[in-house]
Amino acid sequence: MSKSFLTSILLLAILLLGFAFFGIIKKGNQEKESPVVKKDSGMKITSPSFQENAFIPSKYTCDGENINPPLTISDVSTDAKSLALIVDDPDAPVGTFVHWLVWNIPPGVSEIKEGNLPEGSVQGTNDFGKREYGGPCPPSGTHRYFFRLYALNQGLNLPEGARREELEKAMEGKIIDTAELVGKYSKK
Repeated sequence: MSKSFLTSILLLAILLLGFAFFGIIKKGNQEKESPVVKKDSGMKITSPSFQENAFIPSKYTCDGENINPPLTISDVSTDAKSLALIVDDPDAPVGTFVHWLVWNIPPGVSEIKEGNLPEGSVQGTNDFGKREYGGPCPPSGTHRYFFRLYALNQGLNLPEGARREELEKAMEGKIIDTAELVGKYSKK
């Protein structure tokens, strides 16, 4: 074997190791960027008021009563100690807009009633600057609204009024299951 052939093999091996190392680092950083990782879900969140990817009735928006829609929760893991809910609009012109934050929902809750907060749960501050549900109110076009439910292995020691970033940080390493419901809305 010639010296140039061995040099080429060595350079190729170094490049491959470098790419592999970079890929591992990049993958590790990507996982750290989002504390909320979707798991394989057995848990479900639905609504008797709208189906998956269907339009949310105006009653639950800024064009109506602006109250939360009824939500049904099922198949929660027996390991869950609490639930958290984040409702947001990723289609907002200013970036993802938070409509509702709720945590320390008891894991035995099977429904969140229309216009109500489950007993014992805590609300955070939404992007309207309020500690309550803020219904869909897109400035134009049709937006999607994600109702994301998280089963946690413990309750959260987080004060009322916390923001999304604080909630996600508090949930890091505690998420055992997730479920998602998507509704749409166009302002009238």
